[in-house]
Amino acid sequence: MTALPLRIPYGVADFIKLRQGHEYYVDKTGYLPLLESSGRFLFLIRPRRFGKSLLQSMMECYYDGEWVKQFDELFADTWIADHPTPEKGQYLTLRFDFSMVNTLHGLEASFDAHVRLRIEDMLKRHAERIPAAEAAAILAESNSYQQLQRLSIVLAQHELQLYLFIDEYDNFANNLLVNQGEAAYRELTHGGGFFKSFFALLKGTAGGTHGGLARLFITGVSPLTLDDVTSGFNIGKNISLDARFNGLLGFNHAEMDGLFQAFGQDFAAHRDIIDDWYNHYHFHKARQESIINSDMALYYLQSLVEAGAPPDELIDHNVRIDYGKLRHLVQIDRQLNGNFSRLREIIETGEQVSPVHVSFPVEGLLRLENFISLLYYLGLLTFAGEREGRPLLKIPNRTVQQLMYSYLREAYRDADVFKPNTWDLADKLNHMAYRGEWAPFFDSLSVQIGEQASIRDYLQGEKMIQGFLLAWLNLSPYFTVWSEQEQGGGFVDLYLAPFYFRYPDMRHAYLIELKYMNRSEDSPARRRKLLTEARSQLRRYAGDARVREALGAAHLHALVLLYSGWELVKREEVDIHKPLF
Repeated sequence: MTALPLRIPYGVADFIKLRQGHEYYVDKTGYLPLLESSGRFLFLIRPRRFGKSLLQSMMECYYDGEWVKQFDELFADTWIADHPTPEKGQYLTLRFDFSMVNTLHGLEASFDAHVRLRIEDMLKRHAERIPAAEAAAILAESNSYQQLQRLSIVLAQHELQLYLFIDEYDNFANNLLVNQGEAAYRELTHGGGFFKSFFALLKGTAGGTHGGLARLFITGVSPLTLDDVTSGFNIGKNISLDARFNGLLGFNHAEMDGLFQAFGQDFAAHRDIIDDWYNHYHFHKARQESIINSDMALYYLQSLVEAGAPPDELIDHNVRIDYGKLRHLVQIDRQLNGNFSRLREIIETGEQVSPVHVSFPVEGLLRLENFISLLYYLGLLTFAGEREGRPLLKIPNRTVQQLMYSYLREAYRDADVFKPNTWDLADKLNHMAYRGEWAPFFDSLSVQIGEQASIRDYLQGEKMIQGFLLAWLNLSPYFTVWSEQEQGGGFVDLYLAPFYFRYPDMRHAYLIELKYMNRSEDSPARRRKLLTEARSQLRRYAGDARVREALGAAHLHALVLLYSGWELVKREEVDIHKPLF
């Protein structure tokens, strides 16, 4: 019989479908003994699209007394097949996926229905273990809370153990926070809200003598909700910052090499671009190994196999959608508060020195260290070493960088601060990239700033101007953009090199030196001095090896942009071949 061709498991979160569908599996079963020994009640936070759902599905199949009957088929050629643990198939498993709860219409009813359906499915799967009369009594209860209570009692009476999985535990609560505001969120997670009551029940069941809940594994993207509903998750252990689980989700280079080989591809030929756009996540400050976002890696590989070339758009549309939802968490109740300024500063510098807190409530988001921690958990920052004894966090890759530029643009728009004609700017950015027509882009942006007074308060200072320009220069990814901060100082303010990987026919690159003066200090003499400095700097920077290395066949334009407050008062192209003196 001819063997079925392997399939790329892009978007597949069901372990049974993956294994029975002959899809490639990056084996994570070697972590099961470590998870078992780490505690009975575990909590793991990872960014979106890192494989949390598939991990839970795999664990369900391994620990469930019914699914394990297919062990040889489902776990063939995995690590755990040769090293099974005593807990294999020893549980009744129950799994909730709170991303399936509807936040727009009848939230509590939708939550109740989801829990009841999952309980019903579990009872049918384990009909041999739970007597029919007792299963019927559980299902006859009027709501999911009472069903869970009765289920726990029945399990204890029959000396059965439950392994409960909760996937995306914070999904609908976060959606409620961003769509309806903090008041609606607090009603859900504080006082007598049904969600708080649900976690209180789990807490009581887990702590009860001979209780039915033996193990609990919860995953999500932020610690906000669990802190609010369980007083800091004091029923279990948070393994999110445990160095041993750095590689539990996502792929390392060795796993990527095996994945690419399985489909006849050479990972080494694509490693640089994949690292630049999808890699450099570290989930512990020791940074033992760098982790690649698994969804984005599979998206890239799928295009290689199906189209014979990398994807035209390096950022998966689904990733844009998922991460686009997260931007609202930095903008509570649609107001540009202090956290917006912090986000803008991070975008400008690409880094932040701060500890990462294990948990914090939503009302603590305005505290700098909590907000920075949230950005870390969402995958917008990652561990990058230490500076003066404190953790250094950086934007991990160009995908996240592009997403954060879009956050900045959309935040201005959502708050009615700045709503430019993006089609016009994108068109002029295209002409800047392909025709060397740079002045229309900056002129158009300046005109639109002049017409929308609200934005001017946010454009005071050179760094603020620079961050604002970066957001719009990255409206389309024509350029690979480096700033002075990214190059460690002693470099031009902005260097826009052609992104040849995606646009091999581009022939224009830009060195941009920004000069800024307060409106109160604006004078002809001051302008002349700043322009002279900028011209000299650009001629010097044009010979930098970092510039020449990325330039290729492109023509290098050296630009001076002189701002008086928010207003662009002078822009010119400098002849870089003219002598310095």
